[in-house]
Amino acid sequence: MKTAILGAGNIAKSMAAALRGLQERGENVEPYVVGARELSRAEAFAREQGFEKAYGSYEELVSDPEIDLVYVATPHSMHFEHTRLALEHGKNVLCEKAFTMNAGQAEEVIALAEKKGLLLAEAIWPRYMPSRQMILDLIDSGVIGTVTSLSANLGYPLTHVERLVRPELCGGALLDLGVYPLNFACMAFPGEIRDVASACVKWETGVDAQNSFTLTFEDGRMAVLYSSMLVQSDRLGVINGDKGYMEVQNINNPEEIRIFDLQRNCIRTIPVPEQINGYEYEVLACKEALEKGWKECPQMPHAETIRIMELMDSLRKSWGNHLSEWKK
Repeated sequence: MKTAILGAGNIAKSMAAALRGLQERGENVEPYVVGARELSRAEAFAREQGFEKAYGSYEELVSDPEIDLVYVATPHSMHFEHTRLALEHGKNVLCEKAFTMNAGQAEEVIALAEKKGLLLAEAIWPRYMPSRQMILDLIDSGVIGTVTSLSANLGYPLTHVERLVRPELCGGALLDLGVYPLNFACMAFPGEIRDVASACVKWETGVDAQNSFTLTFEDGRMAVLYSSMLVQSDRLGVINGDKGYMEVQNINNPEEIRIFDLQRNCIRTIPVPEQINGYEYEVLACKEALEKGWKECPQMPHAETIRIMELMDSLRKSWGNHLSEWKK
């Protein structure tokens, strides 16, 4: 599977490391080509990351007939434009989270992919990791009893990052960070959501600097979630049952799972499988989908991508910084 990376920033380097690791492991995955807005930058990336080719424009990249999959690694304010560009040129796409600026854009590119018969997937990496099924299996096992609530948080001090403080670049904590607690909750509790309550504190530019939101599900379970670009948080996910609770260390990239009894004693520690860097799982999911002729990945189906975007739209609308009218 010849893989292209559209964009040459930091997240592109992480994906490049995963592609190299998969190739070294004997997987039929090739770090083939990278594209950037300046040829010199793309060529430097290709040399450093072991790619065969480099292009100085995204249009040139998506015109390469050898590409099997394009990974969109640009800022999320540009995901819609670049995903659509790749699809219009007949390329299968794995697009980094947040998938688009809003649900309307998500629906449009998904419809385009379906029309053209192409694979389109959202690269929200915890959805593809083995830790996801491990957590679900532990819940189903009853080791912590009947589960009725969870909490999760993710925070980093990131106000120095320009794109996160600029509204026109889809800045704010929710799209960049809050998407992880939200996905954590929706993976652990896959049912319908009955009610959402939230609050946010805004940065001086008007974007959400930190936020909290509570999801109440139709079956009565609740998820209390928090994200911030002001502070470093413990990144902990806690799932609560009537016989104990489960801690997931780092919801962004789970490191281990701990089980506690009613006396708060840790009775079991479960490590997650060793990985290259975590990005490999979404690549392997796309590889399987292409081999089997699927047009979406079961780990993150299109309907779930749209549901998550709709939830984030509703949160931003309630905070007065809705993006549903932007760049449809």
